Amino acid sequence: MDLSGKVAIITGVSKGIGRATVELLLARGMQVAGWGRTAPADFQHPRFHFIECDIRQEAEVQKAYQATEKALDKEVHVLVNNAGLGNFGPIDGFSSEQWHEMFDTNVHGLFYCTRAVLPAMKRQQLGHIINVASLAGTAGTANLAGYCATKYAVRGFSDALFKEVRPQGVRVTCVMPGSVETNFGGKEPGQEPDPHKMQPEDIAAAIVHALEAPQTVMISELQMRPTQVK
Repeated sequence: MDLSGKVAIITGVSKGIGRATVELLLARGMQVAGWGRTAPADFQHPRFHFIECDIRQEAEVQKAYQATEKALDKEVHVLVNNAGLGNFGPIDGFSSEQWHEMFDTNVHGLFYCTRAVLPAMKRQQLGHIINVASLAGTAGTANLAGYCATKYAVRGFSDALFKEVRPQGVRVTCVMPGSVETNFGGKEPGQEPDPHKMQPEDIAAAIVHALEAPQTVMISELQMRPTQVK
């Protein structure tokens, strides 16, 4: 799909993969609405519109979608469900509140955002939904059980959704990165890139690769790992 002039919504844009994807889609000529609780610091662009939204709240998602339509005056062609968080530890070592926080963001919020954009995408017979999951959605890991559960849910949702909407010309891609050097989990990226981790820009490039595939092609899943491991 030619991205120039088209409209994308990206969730979780303050830093990391979300911000890197914003910058790359703007470079491709898109108009981008960034939804999140926090705007990207020191970032302005005439085709970027930050819309404050807590995707865990269904009513806020509806308002953000209406604000996006009003601000950009165009139908939405791309949704990147990137917002996510992880609370790690043994199952009997973290609270029910932390469990619900993960599902409310990683699963329920993703559902609210997807449901908001689908009617227009079906109507225009054109659209692409990118769900950023994780390799944690392919294999369980000790002390990541809650996070793995949310990412397994995202992968299953994506697999079912693409089969549901492909007759209307809507594409769905589940992107599953391994280790990425971001602020995820509260860790700060190092001064020099870690050769054993991917960079946010690498994941953004994979997202653009899936979006720019010919309309006759749907990349349904992308698994990504660092080339070298420690």
